[in-house]
Amino acid sequence: MTAPAIVVVGAGQAGYQTVESLRQEGHDGPITLVGAEPHPPYQRPPLSKAYLLGETDGMRILFRTADYYAQHGIDLRRGRSVQAIDRSGKRVRLDDGGSLAYDKLVLATGSRVRNLTVPGADLAGVFTLKTLDDVDRIGEALGRAAQVVVIGAGFIGLEFAAVARKLGKAVTVLEAAPRIMGRVVHPVLSDYFTAFHRGRGVVIQCGAVVAAVEGEGRVQRVVCADGAVHAADLVVVGIGVLPNVELAEDCGIVCDNGIVVDQYCRTNDPDIFAAGDCAVFDHPFAASRVRLESVQNAADQGRCVAATILGHDKPYGTVPWFWSDQYELKLQMVGLTMGCDSVVRRGDMAVDKFSLFHYRGGCLRAVDSVNKAADHIVGRKLLAAGISPSPEQAADEGFKLNSLLG
Repeated sequence: MTAPAIVVVGAGQAGYQTVESLRQEGHDGPITLVGAEPHPPYQRPPLSKAYLLGETDGMRILFRTADYYAQHGIDLRRGRSVQAIDRSGKRVRLDDGGSLAYDKLVLATGSRVRNLTVPGADLAGVFTLKTLDDVDRIGEALGRAAQVVVIGAGFIGLEFAAVARKLGKAVTVLEAAPRIMGRVVHPVLSDYFTAFHRGRGVVIQCGAVVAAVEGEGRVQRVVCADGAVHAADLVVVGIGVLPNVELAEDCGIVCDNGIVVDQYCRTNDPDIFAAGDCAVFDHPFAASRVRLESVQNAADQGRCVAATILGHDKPYGTVPWFWSDQYELKLQMVGLTMGCDSVVRRGDMAVDKFSLFHYRGGCLRAVDSVNKAADHIVGRKLLAAGISPSPEQAADEGFKLNSLLG
């Protein structure tokens, strides 16, 4: 029997992991990986941290060198995008007019940044941070900048703020919500990270709704709805992302704030799969469908897709985990806090080494750790095993959480 031809759309973490896993698991049929960027697939997390600081370079963030793909029979189409999917004919149309036939199609289309929609948002000196080329442009401008404004206090915005402050820039962070990282962390962590950034000289303004960006040909200031004006010669916008679902929607694939997939990453078309930031699914750790924007999810779903295509169906339900590096703080998160109704602290916030254990109905559902890798690791094991320490045990540093694992 001839091995199926597989086309993977999107060369980020999920797309790369899919093709690598297919080859590792023995698929010997044709594989084509289509990526819109001119670069070979690369790691994104270092971009806002080590890469921007010059601690790593473009070669070291590649998943594989460019010759890996040819050596493994993977047709890597760089700088190309898919314009349409013909489900009945099982072909995708490329932006250069060509087309590709598929037996199995994987949509790893990822996400795109939300654009700032205020007057002046298109001025020179206003950037978003998503791709390698974005960061190269920011890095060039950052060398000349003195006053930096970051719009949005999520992970990306705060990681960039920390880097800019390390480089000696005056930094102001404007967040429309009442607290920083409000969508993903407990208020205790929001307050802690706010104080830490302020202690490093960063100005953080919450409840700050940006009304306009102004300047004569280039950004000079950011104006908020309350009339506050913030001088800026460089602005980075980090106000979230949107899943790239248009290709799927246009060909009749079911979407709902993402491409809807089942526990095997299949869409409503059994020959089309989705993985990574673009996929939305029912997760055992969530009370409703979720779309997870994380390296772990993208990689694990890529492996799941490869296994399913090869007939080794294994439901996807990996315990989700995330991380963020800001200054010398490493925030590691495992599980999902949505719906949690209580939290206990383990460790000492005063020495920047602590964890928060989150419970729902008395059952452990998530652990957030700052500079406590051991708590993160044991938290992953406990959640994967379905073992829940009592809140009293979690709060007691003298209690060995590993003892619950047997």
